[in-house]
Amino acid sequence: MPVCSSVLLQVSALHFHYPQHLVFDQWSASFSAGVTLVCGGEGSGKSTLLQLIGGVLHAQGGSICLGEVDLQTPQAAAQACVFRSEPHSSEWDQLTVAAYFSQMAARYVHFDTTRLAVAVAGLSLTPHSHKQLFMLSTGSKRKVWLAAAWAAGATLTLLDEAFAGLDHASLCFFCGLLNQVSDNSRQAWILALYQAPPQLQLRAVIDLDVSNAATALSQIG
Repeated sequence: MPVCSSVLLQVSALHFHYPQHLVFDQWSASFSAGVTLVCGGEGSGKSTLLQLIGGVLHAQGGSICLGEVDLQTPQAAAQACVFRSEPHSSEWDQLTVAAYFSQMAARYVHFDTTRLAVAVAGLSLTPHSHKQLFMLSTGSKRKVWLAAAWAAGATLTLLDEAFAGLDHASLCFFCGLLNQVSDNSRQAWILALYQAPPQLQLRAVIDLDVSNAATALSQIG
């Protein structure tokens, strides 16, 4: 697959399988700046793809490169370039919202407290700042991740089912923030969702049901 100058993330010949389930076989895709939707039915590999890109899982073959950085190789430089949310993770649950933001500010060199303040206000998170994350509802917990993602300034941001449980006002507010990303040539956001909100402006859509089927047919042929 040819790589153009606007490509920030290149996935090439990806091969990954669970013990009894093949997910990706020689799968390739390019991700440019802006917001890309990764969609597909249950079991299509949306969450798995984001976990592979984020380094949570490791592929059995292929490469995942953010510029010159191989994201399959654990290193501090790569981690500082990628922000990811895990919807079912309890890693930060004992921290207060304010402490979590402090941890993210220490991790990401481009973390912007002004952007954080905008997101916290727009997502109505101020009353929750002293609560521990495990005390929050599903929607409020996702709002915390979204605010941190917006402030982090990472080259690549991975959000898995990030809008689950959000109220309509918060959804519209954050889509408005994301629509500003199209003007930033140095940041790519990848969202794993069944379907994107209609108000969200997308750079690209990758349907794993379609792309995996196309890959299988090309190998058969």
